[in-house]
Amino acid sequence: MAQKKEKTTKSDSDVPNEKNDIAKKAIQLENKIKKLKMELEKKTTKKKKKATAKKEEKKKKATAKKEEKKKKATTKKEEKKTTKKEEKKKKITKKEEKKKKEEPKKEEKKTYEEELEEQLSDEEIASFQIEKMDMEKLTNKVCDIVAKYEKDGMLQSELWKKLKLTSRDGSRLALKLERLGIISREKILEKGRWTYKLIIKKTPVSTESIEDAPCLTCPVEQKCSLEGEISPRNCQLIEDWVIASISKSKKKA
Repeated sequence: MAQKKEKTTKSDSDVPNEKNDIAKKAIQLENKIKKLKMELEKKTTKKKKKATAKKEEKKKKATAKKEEKKKKATTKKEEKKTTKKEEKKKKITKKEEKKKKEEPKKEEKKTYEEELEEQLSDEEIASFQIEKMDMEKLTNKVCDIVAKYEKDGMLQSELWKKLKLTSRDGSRLALKLERLGIISREKILEKGRWTYKLIIKKTPVSTESIEDAPCLTCPVEQKCSLEGEISPRNCQLIEDWVIASISKSKKKA
């Protein structure tokens, strides 16, 4: 029995060898575990990267779809706006066409002056008189006022207001002056109504400048000349008449 016990018991030199082997194996296991951990970390990081990349792609696709939808919506809105604008333009053009069509209809309607011309004869227009009014002075006033506007002319309604005439008398007077060649009438559309613009053609000669002139009743008018004994240069009657006419004009002013 004593001999068997001696065989099973290990020597003191074998114990440290076993410890060293165990330590080596432990180190090897630790290294393997580290490698495994590293590999696992790499795999997990790759998976995470793939997952994040997929998420980013999904986000990009979603944003792209949203942008496309927005673009489509904006384009549709713009198309609607353009169609509305085009429809408005078409409506405006249609209205303008209607106005153009209506304009000749308006032109067909005769003015008061045109009706007068048809109703009155040339003699009635030429012999037109306004009661209690000097027609010569009135024509001179008309010419003075209209002449200020020159080629542009003035509306006859404005002239009648200045002269305090009715449209009936003013229209007849305008017809008379046109027949005499003193003014011309131009038909124009003013504020949706047809009227006339009066333009001066020539100013009539006024007899006011030679009224009460002594030459008209002078007994020696036949002998009067610039170089003769009887001459307007030394005529006392003419001198008195000029002084009197100047004083009259000052009083009127």
